[in-house]
Amino acid sequence: MMPIASIFPITDPTWIFFLVLCIILFAPILLNRLHIPHIVGMLLAGVLIGPHGLDLLQRDSSFEIFGNVGLLYIMFLAGVEIDLADFNKNKNKSIVFGLTTFLFPFIIGGVLCHYCLNMEWAGSLLVASMFSSHTLVSYAIVSRYGLSHNLSVNMAVGGTIITDTLSLLVLAVISQLVHGHNDPHFWIMMAVGVLLFITGVIYLFPRIARFFFRTFNDPVQQFIFVMAMLFLAAIGAHTAGLEGILGAFFAGIVLNRLIPAGSPLMGRIEFVGNAIFIPYFLIGVGMLIDMSVFVKGIDAIIVALVMVVGGTLGKYIAAWIPQKIYKLHKSEGMMLFGLSEAHAAGTLAVVMVGYELGLFNETILNATLVFILMTCIISSLAVEKASRQLVLNDDQNSQPTTKGDDEKIMIPMVANQNVENLIQVAMMMRNPKLNRGLIGLNVVYDNSSPKAIEEGRKCLQKAEKIATSADVRMQTQSRLATNLSNGIVHALRENDASEMILGMHKRDKEGDTSFFGPVTLGLLAGTSRQIILVRPTMPMNTLRRIHVVVPAKTEFEAGFYRWVNRLSRMAGILGCRVIFHAHVRTWNVLSRYLATYYPKIRAEHVVSSGNDELKKMASEVKDDHLLVVVCARKGSVSYRPAFEHIPEQIEEFHPDVSLMMIFPDEYVEDKESPTLFTQPMTANHQGYETHKGWLSTLMEKWKRRG
Repeated sequence: MMPIASIFPITDPTWIFFLVLCIILFAPILLNRLHIPHIVGMLLAGVLIGPHGLDLLQRDSSFEIFGNVGLLYIMFLAGVEIDLADFNKNKNKSIVFGLTTFLFPFIIGGVLCHYCLNMEWAGSLLVASMFSSHTLVSYAIVSRYGLSHNLSVNMAVGGTIITDTLSLLVLAVISQLVHGHNDPHFWIMMAVGVLLFITGVIYLFPRIARFFFRTFNDPVQQFIFVMAMLFLAAIGAHTAGLEGILGAFFAGIVLNRLIPAGSPLMGRIEFVGNAIFIPYFLIGVGMLIDMSVFVKGIDAIIVALVMVVGGTLGKYIAAWIPQKIYKLHKSEGMMLFGLSEAHAAGTLAVVMVGYELGLFNETILNATLVFILMTCIISSLAVEKASRQLVLNDDQNSQPTTKGDDEKIMIPMVANQNVENLIQVAMMMRNPKLNRGLIGLNVVYDNSSPKAIEEGRKCLQKAEKIATSADVRMQTQSRLATNLSNGIVHALRENDASEMILGMHKRDKEGDTSFFGPVTLGLLAGTSRQIILVRPTMPMNTLRRIHVVVPAKTEFEAGFYRWVNRLSRMAGILGCRVIFHAHVRTWNVLSRYLATYYPKIRAEHVVSSGNDELKKMASEVKDDHLLVVVCARKGSVSYRPAFEHIPEQIEEFHPDVSLMMIFPDEYVEDKESPTLFTQPMTANHQGYETHKGWLSTLMEKWKRRG
């Protein structure tokens, strides 16, 4: 019988992968009971099973490959999830924190290493750069608590750009000097390479990505494309003389607006990274640590102690100063410290290069790995504590819809529609804090063929799959009706839906000149609830700007705040500029509401005269813009007879752009109206069917044409 000891270390790929998966599965479960962050569990598991622990596994090429991918993944996710609106708004704060979190650890590290550890200045400065750099290892905790948009988190992520760039530039300069590259020609070429890399990523990546997303909608292809762009950026950074982690971070930033939060693509990216690559990286880092060197002598203990104390002190001071300058809450200061305390990516790069150059010995190498382990533990504990406090105390992101919100979005759809865009619009407009599912509906005539009924069911299955991939619940219903619009209205009432989002009418019959179509006209006549018509000509995540045409006095309508709320959520996720074409008085109410509840939105105002606004906008609205037309119903305060010509103006001046038409609640009490902006008036409470407005006129014309 083969001795058990001879089985280890395991070399069979199947067993290696199985053991790693078991660690990824059970380590968080076990450590959650001990209130220890799972990141620490991954590192400790790596120490335990590694060659310096129980020697169950060797750190083979699989850990190098998957670990490198996980390292790049961490930086890429940090760039993708950063709120660019917040970053632009608080960029000065991020710059201040980036400089403090570089300078203070750098000065403390250089002085300690040179005077306390008797290291040469070249090696001391390299260790100091390790103190300054940090990796957002604990960012996964922030994402889990939903605090990606918090001010301190954005400051930490923005500061990471600065401090890691400066730290890795120190590494590049010292390594080139050690190699004897002292001539100005080399540095000029390196500067040119860095400039070309940054220019290429900023200007080429978004254009390539928009073209790909507009051309291909297969989810697997989109995920592979994003991964290819990630690694291309890492390769470009390395070629330019920088570290690949900076390339991955820049790629995440430039692709940020094309990968909306909560989208199916974002869900896939986060799932793959958090399930496989990032845990592999953390386990691999733990396997590098050799705890036995601390038993053999006191030198490694002293070096590790100096590094941990010096690095932690420098990062604490660097976080304390911005906290006092900007009067942040203690938990936000703790978040700044926690996110900047972990050393992994840049530190590993520096120590490996320093070891290969002969500037570091094995004592420094092992002490650095312990330094990585201890700082990751401190970071994860600090971020976990700060996240819990911020979740309990965080009321700055509270929305006016979390109380009394009757939100329940229904999406009527048919088999030949672009279901992906309809679901995407609904997911961007829903309130994630309420965590209410969507309602997918397919209504067909009761005398339809079995094939038509089956196509409708497949359409619903597709919609449910899209929603599920973004972790959004969807209830699907298939109905038979003698009249399609009546069937949809009955479903709306039975489900007590607050609104519906549906695709615009397509003229698929010869001689069909109707703009809205009979089903839409029937819905507008049959319900007073909010209806949003969508005509997407390209994927919603590729839009660069939103133009909103707002009729005068619409602020007096019952459904005013509901549509503003929905549109603001969508604009916030897309991160694009929103231009409101509105009367000055309407804009005053609208701007106060946005400034109070949606301050991150980049909203602009163009004074609208109310006459031929769609014609005037013909040259402004481009192919990659979204045109939103807020309509008014007959009998409402904002209604004007000129609205009857809106369909003709859209067909004449905006035939091919992405279009959204919003018909707000007619007279239903708006439960989302905040007390700060109480409705000055209510809309006409008479039934819609008693009026002969522009929609009624269109219905009569359609009936006469047969």
